[in-house]
Amino acid sequence: MAQYKIAWLPGDGVGNDVMEAARIVLDALKFDAEYLPGDIGWKFWCTEGDALPERTLELLKQTHCALFGAITSKPKEEADAELEPAQQGKGYVYFSPIVKLRQVLNLHTNLRPCKAYPGNALNYREGIDLVVFRENTEGMYGGVEFHPLPQGVYDALCAHPKMKRFGEAGLDNIAISTRIMTRQGCRSIVTQAFDYAKKHGRKSVTVVDKPNVLRETGGLMVRTAREVAKGYPGIELWETNIDAQCMWLVKNPHDYDVLVAENMFGDILSDLAAGLVGGLGFACAANIGDDYAVFEPTHGSAPKYDGMYKVNPMAMLLTCKLMFDWLGEADAAARLENAVAQVIKEHKVGTYDVGLSNTTLEVAEEVARKL
Repeated sequence: MAQYKIAWLPGDGVGNDVMEAARIVLDALKFDAEYLPGDIGWKFWCTEGDALPERTLELLKQTHCALFGAITSKPKEEADAELEPAQQGKGYVYFSPIVKLRQVLNLHTNLRPCKAYPGNALNYREGIDLVVFRENTEGMYGGVEFHPLPQGVYDALCAHPKMKRFGEAGLDNIAISTRIMTRQGCRSIVTQAFDYAKKHGRKSVTVVDKPNVLRETGGLMVRTAREVAKGYPGIELWETNIDAQCMWLVKNPHDYDVLVAENMFGDILSDLAAGLVGGLGFACAANIGDDYAVFEPTHGSAPKYDGMYKVNPMAMLLTCKLMFDWLGEADAAARLENAVAQVIKEHKVGTYDVGLSNTTLEVAEEVARKL
């Protein structure tokens, strides 16, 4: 019997390509795991009206963690139009399956390391090594949205004096996306960031929000961060606004160790940081809960490249490294990262985004040889 059971969720588009590449490397490492395939993604939305079928959630209960490739998401009207005729008119509402996974499994912590590996032709600033902690279940991605706005919701919101003017043109003229943040959610993600900084010898944690404008939600995040920081006297707490932080990350990326933010701002920060270290082809992520985790590269499904084995698999391979870290497989994690770093440094085998012409699988095979 294998030591680990891993849910295998390729998803859509190039998710299948990079997961195939991951399997080459996992097998070369002789990782003692059984991989259980699960249904997730756009195909299941079109055929069943559910991009994350209940059978997949049941499958996850049989596993230690999950590896996930990528998913395709589309706006409401496009999603409705692509339902098969037999599924239309049944009231199905598309919801991103990865967001649903995070919420259903309470994967509250999104960990996104952004590290520059020497040799990347597109990496113009070597030495960047920062980590973004993104709250994963609340904020702007909480999914509490309305259009058209129900009368009852409008009436309740009219307790706020600034709300009434929005109803003048009719409730079908209003769309609302909420930014819901809780004290416990803020405390959890900031504590995770400080714990990581303490464990890894990082000198600062930067909380990123916009409390001068988003006074209640941003204010809650910053106040909570100040409270948490008191328990970590050796680590500095820095406070920045999201717009200024984006500029400072481009200007002075080496100044930062650990950044922490709510859901949407963390998403923005981590993509920007990925651009500083070579692009999304090097951007890995872990969705971590109390008892379970889902590991995924941060890039999308890139449907135009589906099956072409064109995209960079390094993000997926570094995602496997995060899985090894979480499982306590330190030796496998170190071996994998060293092999990836060596291939990047030599710059002989790589995909189009680093100025080379190898396929996804050829890059994976080269990493496997370095093992």
